[in-house]
Amino acid sequence: MKIATFNVNGVKGRMPRLLEWLGETQPDIACLQEIKTGDATFPHEPIGAAGYHVVWHGMPRHHGVAILSRGAAPKEVRRGLPGDDTDGQARYLEADVHGLRVASVYLPNGNPVPSPNFDYKLAWFERFNAHAQTLLASGLDVVLCGDFNVVPTNEDIYNAGSWRFDAVLQPQTRAAHESLLAQGWIDSARHLHPTARSELYTFWVNDFAFRRHAGFRMDFVLLSPGLVKRLVASGVDSQHRGREKPSDHAPAWVALR
Repeated sequence: MKIATFNVNGVKGRMPRLLEWLGETQPDIACLQEIKTGDATFPHEPIGAAGYHVVWHGMPRHHGVAILSRGAAPKEVRRGLPGDDTDGQARYLEADVHGLRVASVYLPNGNPVPSPNFDYKLAWFERFNAHAQTLLASGLDVVLCGDFNVVPTNEDIYNAGSWRFDAVLQPQTRAAHESLLAQGWIDSARHLHPTARSELYTFWVNDFAFRRHAGFRMDFVLLSPGLVKRLVASGVDSQHRGREKPSDHAPAWVALR
């Protein structure tokens, strides 16, 4: 079973690239972030024609997440994080599919630092970690997929000094991510590739950065501990970043027995 995550940076504008990627790589489950369209305008028809069922949680022009699957349709469990009923941003979607509980996650960017945006990022991360703990406690096999807007260590970026003021590298952001992993979640890419660097990058700010391998890793597939024994491969479809009118992210994926 292949499970992937892909920040498409606008599902309507990236539909040719999305369909191309789905056709070439055939993931069984694909989590999308930054769909940037409302629920009523999500383009589900071409995705269905490509052989995928889909559930989505959108909002006009910003954010938004979706879960696609081949075969069985995803059964929505939750949209939005618990803990703040006033939060209207579409950043979290959870569904049951193929015997797994799967979440598509788009954490806030948080720039500039300091700002209310950064405060929101940290508060959202805290709520996310609390919910992740309940998912672990459920005993289900869970996969957290998404753009976490954190660069965990300096080994996950081409040049940490160049981005040292960005929200994705701040000590508070990294500490929140470390707290998440301390619950027991497995970073699938690092588990299989402990010393890899540019091979695991999932984001490049522009095409020039991509061509010179100046990227960083902030898209993850995290597994609940019971799934580790089923983990056989992981990778990044980085070549899709170099195609015409691409997203600034590349898809990351895992294969489970």
